[in-house]
Amino acid sequence: METPTIMKQGRVVPWVYVLPALLVIILFIVYPMVNTTLLSFTDRTGNGPAANECIQGQPCWGAFENYRYALTNPEMTTALRNNALWLLIMVPITVVIGLIVAVLADRVSYESLVKSLIFMPMAISFIGAGVIWRFMYAIQTGAGQAQIGVLNAALVAAGSKPVAWLSTQPINDFALMMVGIWLWAGFSMTILSAALKGLPSEVIEAARVDGATEWQLFWRIMIPMILPTITVVFTTLIIIVLKIFDIVFVMTGGNFGTEVIANRMFNLIVTNVGRSTAIAVLLLVLTIPVMYFNVRRFREQESLR
Repeated sequence: METPTIMKQGRVVPWVYVLPALLVIILFIVYPMVNTTLLSFTDRTGNGPAANECIQGQPCWGAFENYRYALTNPEMTTALRNNALWLLIMVPITVVIGLIVAVLADRVSYESLVKSLIFMPMAISFIGAGVIWRFMYAIQTGAGQAQIGVLNAALVAAGSKPVAWLSTQPINDFALMMVGIWLWAGFSMTILSAALKGLPSEVIEAARVDGATEWQLFWRIMIPMILPTITVVFTTLIIIVLKIFDIVFVMTGGNFGTEVIANRMFNLIVTNVGRSTAIAVLLLVLTIPVMYFNVRRFREQESLR
């Protein structure tokens, strides 16, 4: 007689434990996502239809007018181009630097000191890092004024002219990426170092006994074995770069051709709700495939254990 009751409890009790997490997800993730999507079809006030944003004499996408702006407006194409540039340059360089430091630091006696110095920028907020590097890139344009920016002071001391690092294209894009690399190289190093330390010592020693050089050991043994971890770091950095905002906002405000997607979205949130939320949805669409790939990789790794 007690069996149906026990079976009923077995079906209900798990949901009781999961319910708080589901409520949090619905309240803080699902609802904002749905609301943002609905707002992306409205005008600048968030009340009328998006077609109100149509400009006479220009193509009109009706309800999708805000998406026309997000995909074709010159400011948005600049932002999309810059985000692509960040992906192509910052992500690979950050992973490579993290991997190099992770490999080399294991071979020195002061490993902890080296890794601490590389990881230290991670303790600084993006806003703080932007302020620090603005002083690094600072330039004094007045005649006879001493350069207080570290880089320009070094250039002047070497007999060269100071450079407007943050207002000269395309130097400013690379100058901003340098800050991102400085911040996230420590993250890459930490994850990859843990993966390297987890490699079976028997495999490494067997390869050395078989006559493998350190270069062959690195490319043919270490890299293939930690490739899943490299992929996770790579995809995580892709998501971070797609959402990059703080560095650009603090250092240039998106001016001088450095606009990125998230900064454009932020600048429009007060003046045009429809366009801002359309950009937010576009950013979400760009991020979801990478997140899905990451989750699938995690599941594949778990299935192998």
